[in-house]
Amino acid sequence: MSWARLSGARVGWVALAVALAAGGALVAYPAKDDKPAPPGRVSSAAAWPGAQRAEMAGNLPDGPIFHPQAFLDARTAIGTAPSPDGAGLRLLLRTSGGQPKELRRRPLASDPEFATVTVAGTDLVWTESAGGGSVAIWAATTSGDKVRRLTADTGNVVFGGSQFDLVVAEGKVWWVAADSGQVTQVRSVALSGGAVTVRQEPGTWALTAWPWLTDGTGDQTGTRVLRALTSNAEQRVATTGTELVTCSPLWCRVMVLSGDGLTGIDAMHPDGTARRRIAGGAARAAITDVAILDRFELLAEPGPDSDLTGSEGLLVYDLSTGRTVDISAVSEGAYSRNGVMWWSTGDQDHLVWHTIDLRTV
Repeated sequence: MSWARLSGARVGWVALAVALAAGGALVAYPAKDDKPAPPGRVSSAAAWPGAQRAEMAGNLPDGPIFHPQAFLDARTAIGTAPSPDGAGLRLLLRTSGGQPKELRRRPLASDPEFATVTVAGTDLVWTESAGGGSVAIWAATTSGDKVRRLTADTGNVVFGGSQFDLVVAEGKVWWVAADSGQVTQVRSVALSGGAVTVRQEPGTWALTAWPWLTDGTGDQTGTRVLRALTSNAEQRVATTGTELVTCSPLWCRVMVLSGDGLTGIDAMHPDGTARRRIAGGAARAAITDVAILDRFELLAEPGPDSDLTGSEGLLVYDLSTGRTVDISAVSEGAYSRNGVMWWSTGDQDHLVWHTIDLRTV
């Protein structure tokens, strides 16, 4: 599933950052500490008995497979599916057990892409592109009404598969684009559409939780500085050369490395406080984003046959309780947007999407 359209100017550094954050490409460094992984695990049913959960059939009532891009709640998703005749790609709003509502359709012959979906209150925002052309930003209400194009003046967009690739704040949609040299454009457009505002920030930056930017996505040290767009305040990240750090304003994921690869995963605040081991070297980050809802770190645990089957165990470390929660022994990928996590099981003929609304835990 494609979550982002990567700028040609920065494909290399974005791909590197994503691979390293997921533990898929580890760099050898001198050995660091070897803290033990957190003891014991608990099932999600036992840990979160009141959480809203759902299952959604992979195939739509009219046949094609539905690929969620974001969930509004445990049972309502926005995602894509081909049309039954194979002529078009549809963007759909779908409720489990209900009839999907079509928001947009583009001819498959144009190689279309609907991606980078975000949800904010009653607003849905997404990107569209086709045929290698420019990326446009579109919006609708969460009921599927008032579908409109906000702008096609998006610049040389840089999306890295994060839920913060598009941020809705202060009545605007925000994103970043590459400028000439080592400069990042922070762009925004009103939710009603109109002219695009461009702010230049020296360096390579990505958006994170509003109003913060995060740097370090282009090298092997990870996040070093967080900067607030509204005040220019900066938070320096406490890190060393023996680890790869990825940060949100509240939490950092620390990949602890040695000459043999990954030895463990820690979590800490950007100033280095409250550091603790959340997983051993057998785990990896399941998604790009750190600490969903400032609480949940999604982890994957590859098995001996994962390279062949593509299936992995799925875990969540709960930063508020210190517990590791077993989600699924077998999953075909994990995703999170809008405080909802989802994963799939089965094959192309019997695909099932599973959800947990982490906001209800």
